[in-house]
Amino acid sequence: MITLLHLTHRLGLRLANCRRQIASSLLLLACATMASAQNYSWEADLHYRLLRDFGRSHADVKAYIQRYIPQVTDVQMAQWEQTGALECRTIDGEKRYFNNAAPNLFRIDAQCRKKKEAKDGSYREGYEEVDKENVPAIIRNAPTDARHLAEPKHLKIRYTITVKADAVPAGEMVRCWLPFPRTDIDRQQGVKLLAASQTDYLRSPDSCHHSSLYMERRAVAGEPTVFSETFEYTSYGSWFNLRPGDIKSYDTHSALYKEYTSERDVHIIFTPHMRRLAAYLKGIERNPLLRARKIFGWIDGNIPWASAREYSTIDNIPEYVLQNRHGDCGQVTLLFLTLCRLSGIPARFQSGFMLHPDAENLHDWGELYFEGVGWVPVDMSFGIPSYARNEAERWFFLGGIDSWRMVVNSDFGMPLYPAKRFPRSETVDFQRGEVEWAGGNLYFDQWSWNLEKVE
Repeated sequence: MITLLHLTHRLGLRLANCRRQIASSLLLLACATMASAQNYSWEADLHYRLLRDFGRSHADVKAYIQRYIPQVTDVQMAQWEQTGALECRTIDGEKRYFNNAAPNLFRIDAQCRKKKEAKDGSYREGYEEVDKENVPAIIRNAPTDARHLAEPKHLKIRYTITVKADAVPAGEMVRCWLPFPRTDIDRQQGVKLLAASQTDYLRSPDSCHHSSLYMERRAVAGEPTVFSETFEYTSYGSWFNLRPGDIKSYDTHSALYKEYTSERDVHIIFTPHMRRLAAYLKGIERNPLLRARKIFGWIDGNIPWASAREYSTIDNIPEYVLQNRHGDCGQVTLLFLTLCRLSGIPARFQSGFMLHPDAENLHDWGELYFEGVGWVPVDMSFGIPSYARNEAERWFFLGGIDSWRMVVNSDFGMPLYPAKRFPRSETVDFQRGEVEWAGGNLYFDQWSWNLEKVE
């Protein structure tokens, strides 16, 4: 079959023709995979994903807990299960525990956390060591810049996706979407692609909410299929020094206000539970910034960070967070955005990577819109820093962000470019990338990703 990339390369199509060819090629691909698509079942796919997230036995989890609580009983474990502090579920008639259920217990339950700290000592995340210097510098220098930017960091990144040998039959075309830094973000400048493993590739336009580099390559028997990209850009920290008196009344009839204070498919839903909490936190406060701070402070003080299972296995992430009283960066971000929208504050999702030295990782955060100021960054997961020495540092991550970011996404759960035929491995976020072939999606256990900073 003649592929889209081969046609594009051979004919030297201009952008308009390229777009038409994309549609034609995707139609050919759809026809070629019709039989596979007809046999696809989300229920079977979800079952497969859950089995990989819930891979621990009762004995595994109990053995870990006994490192810190030697006399732990099954009754105690059942109590933690009831509160959601010890995550488990029954699959195929067997009780199975989330892969990180045991470590999470010592993050979620306050008494368990104290026992672990008594044995192992207290722990500070690596990014905090970096930010306790970076954040004060941004606060000092951002006010001198008209765009509220400061402390630029030049970053050069090599990103690689490696599909396992024989995960795809020899000769079949593997389709891959790699994350790529956005070029439409003020605090992310000078984005330049330096190298790509495939000479034929497609860059997503700025209009796409998920920024990607798309490539294709045929599988070879007994060999891994490797896709890579190398790029550079300059990342700026940002701080808006928000003050309640600077915030003006919203134009509640504007398109922006209506869009970003409304519900958003399955993960920003105004459930009765969410409405009650938003009303409680809002109280009689009329100033949008002070409302946002109340929400920010409540989540920071009541929802501890914990490692999360794959987002695609959760029906409504903010509700899941409230029910279980814990969440990772994307989960608490979606909760924060939902509560803000319910409180009349426009809010949207943003994500990609945190690239603090020796603390590089996937990461999610968001943005709020304040009339008279504009869109400002908010990192709910970073919350109120443990190193904060004054009010500016205390509320820095509500209206500011550090210098070590790579913005890939300006929304969640949106279409990829070109379109993906099968459901994504990550149906909410787009960070690690996505891979598929004519026979179906390739899940995370069939390939690996690697991000490295290069000189």
